[in-house]
Amino acid sequence: MITFAPLKFANKAQSLENKGSMLRIIACVSFILLGQWTIAQHDVSAHTTDTLHSAEVVHADAGEEEKFNPGEMIMHHISDAHQIHFIGQLYMPLPVIVWNHGHLDVFMSSAFWNGFDEHGELQFKSYTATSGVTYENHHESIVVASAEGHDDHAASHEKPMDFSITKSVFGMLFIIVLMLIIFRSVSAKYKKGGATKAPSGLQNAIEPFILFVRDEVAVPSIGKKKAGRYMPFLLTVFFFIWLCNMLGLIPFLGGFNITGTLSITLVLAALVFLITSFSGNGHYWGHIFWPPGIPFGIKLILVPIEVLSIFIKPTVLMIRLTANITAGHIIILAFVGLVLLFGQTSAVAGYGVGVGAVIFMIFMFFIELLVAFLQAYVFTLLAALYFGDATQEHHHEGDHH
Repeated sequence: MITFAPLKFANKAQSLENKGSMLRIIACVSFILLGQWTIAQHDVSAHTTDTLHSAEVVHADAGEEEKFNPGEMIMHHISDAHQIHFIGQLYMPLPVIVWNHGHLDVFMSSAFWNGFDEHGELQFKSYTATSGVTYENHHESIVVASAEGHDDHAASHEKPMDFSITKSVFGMLFIIVLMLIIFRSVSAKYKKGGATKAPSGLQNAIEPFILFVRDEVAVPSIGKKKAGRYMPFLLTVFFFIWLCNMLGLIPFLGGFNITGTLSITLVLAALVFLITSFSGNGHYWGHIFWPPGIPFGIKLILVPIEVLSIFIKPTVLMIRLTANITAGHIIILAFVGLVLLFGQTSAVAGYGVGVGAVIFMIFMFFIELLVAFLQAYVFTLLAALYFGDATQEHHHEGDHH
């Protein structure tokens, strides 16, 4: 996680050129929605055609038709991977970095690629690194090949320490670099023009969000005197989550699910937990370990609950963000799966359901644009409330007794 120094905030009274900002935002949203609608149509049409074709293929040994598994398709798209899938058979390999018994092996994930099957799915093979160790890709888990041969159970293989640049890690690093570029540019304009010059360009688009986080999140939750201390972290978290969510909605970019990855949200929640714990004053810890004005018997029940709440709050932050972002992807993919299931029955049913599914997916993309912002706002707001609760001063006269 990166942080950046607090930006100099321009005066609220200066012109923000809101009309121009709204036109830019509307143009960007329109482009994203148009692209999403186009790729949705392409995917539904392509997958329906493939499914209709594959439904006619009969296994010679079993005599049964191939069945489409929507759950498998959904989990494949929302899970992390060692490559980025753009569209069709266009993939971008990512670095595989593994540490195995004192050996550091670095190679590209394309070393596992073994072409595509009849459905366009990427197939994997074993790869022997320069250290002589043979690795396999078992459902995006890098394992050491067993001496007995290959099997479909990764549990029987030895797992090395995996430091690979996966799809989620690549997307996270991309957003971090993007934030550095954006805020260094905006900060330079503030230093050059100060607070008396009206913002322009990228500065004009970013400033309303900075003022929003400061005036509507940090100051009401923490207080005007202490809000500035936490503004770098709150701004970083807000823009990081929001940009990660927006990246997952841009078409032809691999379908990133960064904030839907539990390990990433775990780190964000852990940072909130650490900052809250180290910021807590005597008043905060006193109310947790020995609440004033409470009968002794009640304290025996209340204190364990308060101690558990220290860990429950960041856990809820983590689960809420992961679940809400992942749910949006699952709903959209579920409608794609519905089209494919009906397509196995007949072409008319597949295309008929496809029309309604595409319309609903476009509607869901509108909702996802709102959710992308709301989840960043909710996470930042709750973090600010936790910081404010940890740093609030003593105001109850009865607590002295």
